[in-house]
Amino acid sequence: MKKLLNEIRYFRSQPHNFKILVLTNLVYAFVLPVIDIFVAAYVMRSSNDPTKVVIYQLTIYTGIPLTFLLNGFLLARFNIRGLYSIGMMLSAVSMIIMMSLKELNLVGIGMAGLTMGMSFGFYWANRDFLALSITSDANRNYYYGLETFFYTIIAVAVPVTIGWFLESRGTEHAAVKSGYLTITVAVFIVTLLASIVCFRGNFKNPEQKKFIYFKFHPLWNRLLVLAALKGLAQGFLVTAPAMLIMLLVGKEGALGTAQSIGAILSAIIMYIVGRISKPEDRVKIFALGLSLFALGAIVNGALFNQTGVVIFILVLLIAKPLMDLAYFPIQFKVIDIVSKIENRSEFAYILNHEAGLYVGRFTGAFTFLLLAYMVSNEVALRYAIIIIAMLQLLSIVVAKQIIKQGNELGKTTETL
Repeated sequence: MKKLLNEIRYFRSQPHNFKILVLTNLVYAFVLPVIDIFVAAYVMRSSNDPTKVVIYQLTIYTGIPLTFLLNGFLLARFNIRGLYSIGMMLSAVSMIIMMSLKELNLVGIGMAGLTMGMSFGFYWANRDFLALSITSDANRNYYYGLETFFYTIIAVAVPVTIGWFLESRGTEHAAVKSGYLTITVAVFIVTLLASIVCFRGNFKNPEQKKFIYFKFHPLWNRLLVLAALKGLAQGFLVTAPAMLIMLLVGKEGALGTAQSIGAILSAIIMYIVGRISKPEDRVKIFALGLSLFALGAIVNGALFNQTGVVIFILVLLIAKPLMDLAYFPIQFKVIDIVSKIENRSEFAYILNHEAGLYVGRFTGAFTFLLLAYMVSNEVALRYAIIIIAMLQLLSIVVAKQIIKQGNELGKTTETL
């Protein structure tokens, strides 16, 4: 209890905007498992076609960079809190579009996907800038460890609750759709609450400078390579657990339970790692996360049954947060350095970073679709994850090079 009180006091000692941003993202975290897992499960249940799930994901990832660009122009006219809130609210709008479709054709899926992409675009563009502006390199491990701790705790309750709620509705299409509509209403309410919390912050817009560039410092170009490697898995990994569960098990209840098993352990690990780790530990954390992901992918591919899926999801619950906990501070440190060297707005790098992610996401999704159409859905789900996990191991080498060069340049920028 004494240690818990110390942690609460430590959080309270943080700046006001730090606490508000964490609390905003804490409320919105109740929506993220629904978006990441159960929308894909709905598409899979209604169409029984994994390629439609991946196409839905690809339209999401197409909408994100376009909205990042639009957000840059809108920041000159609108407060960042409003754009941030719009991003959260649009996730509910996208679900409403999806639920209103009488038939899941590619046009309807595309519309819902692009709307969700706009939601993510407004959300992540502004969230990334705010996280960059209110944190320093010294407390970014703590910030992301704290966020990941909350996200993972919520990932215990939300997936299993929603999964068994949907399964309790029965197997009739009308009953299942009614259940998804109820969840959509709940998502809308939660996004509204998150927006209210967001408006309690005193967040400032980025300084209005030019934010579209095509040539960057060599250090930033290396980070774009790292971003593309990160995007490879995002191309379909967000929805892969849902596709695997619905294909090999077939029920949302099992999907929710599989997502929740082990999440408490993961949350505790993430908080401790974020709280006690130092900036120099980031490559080790990153390497551990990537290695666990590769191990889980190999086990899933080798077994390709219910046991393999559960092991893969359990490993992913720890691997993904570890990768994110290390990746974002590395990204922000590089932005700190190159923005000073090139005298550019931080938002210019946040926008350009999304382009690097998109290249990776498109490549990852295209790899899955190519295997699905040329061979089979089963082969795609079984082997595409392994291919991408092996390629992602290259990120360890790239991250080491970035940190080494960043440390050398960082000494120079301190005198700028």
